[in-house]
Amino acid sequence: MNSTKAALRNEVRHLAEEAFHRKLISGYGDGADSKEFQILFEGKPRHLPLEEARSFLNGLLFSSSIR
Repeated sequence: MNSTKAALRNEVRHLAEEAFHRKLISGYGDGADSKEFQILFEGKPRHLPLEEARSFLNGLLFSSSIR
């Protein structure tokens, strides 16, 4: 895994931790594929490419902060 992908994975993991602590998601982890991240949202696992996982989590965190 190159350093750019590792940095992106670390960023996604950090966002997921924050979303988990805010109780916006119920779980997260590495996907079966190194290019994916798994997010448990509304009781369903979502396997997303790293870029999409980052966008999803950013949107979730942002929308919860403006409520």
